[in-house]
Amino acid sequence: MPLPRTVSFVHTLLADHVVEGASVIDATMGNGHDTVHLARLVGDSGHVYAFDIQNEALKATAARLSDEQLQARVSLIHDSHASMHEHVSEAVSAIVFNLGYLPGTDKSCATQATSTLTAIERALTLLAPGGLLLIVIYWGHEAGVREKQALEPFVAQLSPDQYRVLRYEFMNRVNPAPYLLAIERFSH
Repeated sequence: MPLPRTVSFVHTLLADHVVEGASVIDATMGNGHDTVHLARLVGDSGHVYAFDIQNEALKATAARLSDEQLQARVSLIHDSHASMHEHVSEAVSAIVFNLGYLPGTDKSCATQATSTLTAIERALTLLAPGGLLLIVIYWGHEAGVREKQALEPFVAQLSPDQYRVLRYEFMNRVNPAPYLLAIERFSH
């Protein structure tokens, strides 16, 4: 079996981790691919909280959910991922971030290091024991480089007594390849 591409690996990790009835967060809904994947995984008894600041993202995600008849499993929230704690009070079993900009739209409207770091800090407080936080970093643009520079030292200093942190990256690409930072909270 070939090594999975980064986003495929994220979906594999989520499929192995998220169970029916779970509550999860898609911190950057974008075009809705992760939101739909999570909605399938949580089943009718689970729930997905999906965030984005762009109307185009909410419209695209709503259309995908409608096509799959999954709207009842998802709350689409028109707000920054840095405000997730204002909308979600329960512990969640998984949180996924796909950083960068919405494909096919204005590249200047990209996630930013300051709000993303705040969002990651808040995400860790919502993550249930045994929970999984997945962050895909696209660093082939200026804002992505700044996010990479802010997030790597932050996740590297997380307590090894509380978290396991993995970096999944293809090293021999000519252009900066997106990579995954996966954080698992210990269940003890």
